[in-house]
Parts: sequence; C-alpha cells; structure tokens
Amino acid sequence: MQALIDAVSNVYRQWKGTDPSQVDIIEQSGSDRRYFRLHDKAGQTVIGTYGLNVPENEAFIYFAGHFTEKELPVPRVLAVSEDRTIYLQEDFGDISLLNRLESEGFTDTSYALFRESLHQLARLQVQGDEGLDYDRCLTNKEFGRQAIMADFLYFKYYFLDALRKPYDKQQLIYDFEALSSYLTHTEYKYFLFRDFQSRNILVTGESDVHFIDFQGGMKGAPQYDVASAIWQARANLPDEWKSKLLEDYMDSFESFTGTSIDRDSFRSQYNGYVLIRLLQVLGAYGFRGLFERKAQFLTSIPAALQNLRWFIENNHLGISVPEFKRVLSVCVADDVIERFTPVQADESTPLVVRICSFSYKKGIPGDSSGNGGGFLFDMRGIDNPGRHDEYKEIHGRDRAVIEYLERQTRMQEFLNSVFDLVDISVEAYIQRGFANLFVGFGCTGGQHRSVYAADALARHLRNKYKVKIDLCHVVQEAKSWKNPIEKKEST
Repeated sequence: MQALIDAVSNVYRQWKGTDPSQVDIIEQSGSDRRYFRLHDKAGQTVIGTYGLNVPENEAFIYFAGHFTEKELPVPRVLAVSEDRTIYLQEDFGDISLLNRLESEGFTDTSYALFRESLHQLARLQVQGDEGLDYDRCLTNKEFGRQAIMADFLYFKYYFLDALRKPYDKQQLIYDFEALSSYLTHTEYKYFLFRDFQSRNILVTGESDVHFIDFQGGMKGAPQYDVASAIWQARANLPDEWKSKLLEDYMDSFESFTGTSIDRDSFRSQYNGYVLIRLLQVLGAYGFRGLFERKAQFLTSIPAALQNLRWFIENNHLGISVPEFKRVLSVCVADDVIERFTPVQADESTPLVVRICSFSYKKGIPGDSSGNGGGFLFDMRGIDNPGRHDEYKEIHGRDRAVIEYLERQTRMQEFLNSVFDLVDISVEAYIQRGFANLFVGFGCTGGQHRSVYAADALARHLRNKYKVKIDLCHVVQEAKSWKNPIEKKEST
C-alpha cells in the first residue's frame, strides 16, 4: 500500500509542485480501483485514483474531459500518470445522494435532490452526447441487443439458476432474445451512464449534485439510466415518488432535446428497462451474495425481490414472453422471498454473541456466561503476515495486513465455512430465545489473522441478523499500539 501512496503522491507532486500534506486511504468499494484523498496545507483536497485497467481509466478521462468542456456536473481530471494507471480528479466530498436519503428519509428535501439529479442526468445525456466519440467507450459503443442479453444472462446464471427451480431453458432464451430486440428499437439514443444510482451521485452544499463512475458509459436509451436511479433497491423509493420522478424527468428531457415525446411509448420502453435493471441487480446480488458470500448483498435480495414483485404486478411489457413471465412469478413467490429473508434480532432479542481474538500461546479465553460451549476456530492454517518484518508491529485492522490476508491467503474460503457453521447456531438461538453464544479465533500471536477474522464475523452477523455483538481482542487489550484500536466494542 505504501508503494501506491508514494506513486499517487508523485503524480500530485508533478501537478502541484509540492508534496501532499496528508494522504487518506478511501475505503475500497466493489471495484478493483483504489482511491486516495490528498490534502494540501491550505486544506484543499483532490482524489487520486489508481487502477490497473488502463482502458477503463482512459474511458473515464476522456468522458470527464468532454463533459467538463460542456460544464456538466462531473469531476475535472487534473493530472494523469505517464502509464495512465493513476489520475487526479476534483473532490466533491463523500456525501452521496444515498447518504442524504438514509439520514433525512423521504422528505421534500430528499425528493428535490432526486428531481435535480434526474434533471442534470437529462442534461448530461443530451448535451454530453453532442460531439462525443463513442469509439472511445470502454466496451461496446452502444447499449444494444448484445448488452441487453448480457444483463439477462447475468440474472439467469447468478440468481435464477441458483434457485434450482425447473424452467424451459431454451424457451427462456427465445424470450430473452425477443425482449432484447424489442428494447433495442428505441426512438431515443443518447449518452447512457450505465450505472446511474444514488451512490454515484455526490451532493455538495444543500442541493448541488455531481456524477462519478461513468466510465462504463455508451450510447443507448435514456430510460435505462432513469430506471436505474428510480428503482434502486437500496433507495426503495415510495411508489408515488417513482411515478412523479419519471414525469419530472420527461419534462427535463423535452426541455433539453427541444422536442415533445410520445410519453406512452416512452413509458412502455422505460418499463422494459426497469425490468432489465431489476434483473441485473438480482444477478449482482446473487453473484456477490451467493457466490462471494458477502452478507450485505444477501440481505439486499428480499428487498430486490419485493421490488420486482410490485413491478410485475403493476406494469405490462407490451410483448408476449410467456416463459419469461412464468420465471418471474417463480422468483417472487413467497417461498423464494422467505428463503432469502434471514431471521433477525430486534430490541427484545436476548442473544449476545461474544466474539474474541486471542493467542494460543497465552491461552483460550474463558466463558463467563455460565453456559459453556460455542465455537473455537484455529487460524494457524492461514499464512501468517507476522512472519514478514513489515507487518510485525501492526495488526489485523491495518490496511496493509487486511490486503495481505484478502489477496495472498485463503482467508475468505476459511471464513465462508465459519459463516455457514455460526449462522446455523445464531438463527436457532434467536428463535429459541438463548442469551449467549461464544466464538473464538485463535492464532499464534493473537495480532493479525485472529483479529481480522473476529472483525469479519462481527460485520457478517450484524449485517445479516442485526444481532448484538460483544467484540474483544484479548492480546490488544494488553498492548499499546502505534495505531491504537478500541479494546472492546459492543453493539
């Protein structure tokens, strides 16, 4: 990680003429890119981005330059490294539209922010399309039949097939092809953001919105982006908002194109793209949750299915696709939604899961609950970062150790098995009203592997079951670190 910080700082130095006074590591999201916030002595900041996918970087840099010239709400690219793996961009802070929605709720202010975001989206789509060289796109120049089929197949392989429900595979492919052809023949094609949702909209001040992560853009139907924003499962906007925001967007779209649109036809196409987006999201949740075993994605599946159920009960596609409709009804059946809805704790649930990291050299922690039992996991089968000098004086919450364990060991495989075992007990204990469960992670020094694993299980159980956690790191309670952490954490 230090090598990356040095490389990003070098690009900053070449641009600014001085070294950054401070470099913050921004928490990694779903992509492989790494982000840093670089400060100068006056308190001004820029974002440094590192990514090995040079074509992806090139697409973002080109789009950002083109949009900036048209004064559209995107970050300016300030400097680029010679090898094109690092670039600096304008910093709009870290408050997203989703953050504002989650903190303020469904207020008039939140609605106004969504309306403004869609207004600026229409502007970006129409004005950004003018003079844009689509040969510079990352993948396809246009979101056409092939790209639509890819989204359908993503849903099929990573969610539908995981249900293990019978269906006519060949007929479903025929229906996918028919839908793809229907949606490809749209009257309107402008710049398509491709991942326009509230996490990619940053808010500054009271109402200024800015867009990031548009490197996957291409030419396509504008309705796709509108569907992505309005029907984002995490945002879970009220039905009334969804209808009103679509009308607001069509008003803005007409104002920027200078022409009236056939709103019935526009809505029909929009409904098709809503469906594509809902299924693509289910595919993503299936991949991240069912295959990569990330609890936050698993817990998002029920809301996504409820979203899909409401949509298919209240909208029509305008095309005959019988097997596709039958498959959708299977996906939103009560038994499927219940399968993905975990038992969750509430305020009256007595269960507290005590999770400890410890050193086998110093002994296994005692259980003061009086019940005994629980789980002990031996982490010594995982490669030990402590064998390397650069990790000896840091711990399992330091970014360098985390990256080592995640990228150079079998830690995730180990934890997936741990989650499977502990989940069974947690679900049963919540249902049966038990008050205590102990889980211990031991390694040689109680400093690296066990700390990381204990933190990972705590996050998993909070995300999936909302259960109370008593988290302790035994060795670190007795040590004073250069980068100290809390001795004990309870929620």
